[in-house]
Amino acid sequence: MRGRRLFLWALGLLGALILWRLASQRSPVTPAEETEQVRRFYDRIAPRYDSWVQQFERVILEDGRRWAAAQARGETLEIGIGTGRNLPYYPAEVRLTGIDVSPAMLELARERARQLNRPVELRAGDAQALDFPDASFDTVVSTLSLCTIPDPAQAVREAARVLRPGGRLILLEHVRSPLLPIRVIQRLLEPITVRLEHDHLLREPLEDVGAAGLMVEQLERSRLGLVERLVARKPA
Repeated sequence: MRGRRLFLWALGLLGALILWRLASQRSPVTPAEETEQVRRFYDRIAPRYDSWVQQFERVILEDGRRWAAAQARGETLEIGIGTGRNLPYYPAEVRLTGIDVSPAMLELARERARQLNRPVELRAGDAQALDFPDASFDTVVSTLSLCTIPDPAQAVREAARVLRPGGRLILLEHVRSPLLPIRVIQRLLEPITVRLEHDHLLREPLEDVGAAGLMVEQLERSRLGLVERLVARKPA
């Protein structure tokens, strides 16, 4: 019995190593090509997305979505709105616009908004090239979207561009842990998560926020440093 368990353990480890090796050998793609891959992936998984992330969010994010949406004021843009999981938590007076690269996810967000009787303008769009004039919004919200956007630094720059002076960027993201053992595990897993789910585990939005000229007002880390809540303001 013990020999069989060792054999199965070794077989599982070998399979994981093979998968990691294959995932590490991705052919280079341009940001535009990767964006299209992300769109196709989320179009495909849209019908099961909510059930897919529900348990993860309950354990890892806790009340993070409620926290992020509650920070919104005035004209608000949510990038990567997905199926609209934040919609129940926005203050009633917020005038909300949501974009997503996936039309299939947006259809589910429209249905959720209808059920909630929540006014929201939803449109297909790329967070890396926002189709809005400068200084259009008082708040920009992103929850669990920068981990899949091919160029997160460009997305943050675009968010800063469309914010009005004094406007705020609200981020809830899973990020690179400051704890070395956790970070090593993230580094080992990332080739697999990127290959299978376009999910980057080692990103650090705080660096992109600073580079975009935004001033950090609130920064909280939880869950061994894996989850980050960040509020940053555009200088007036």
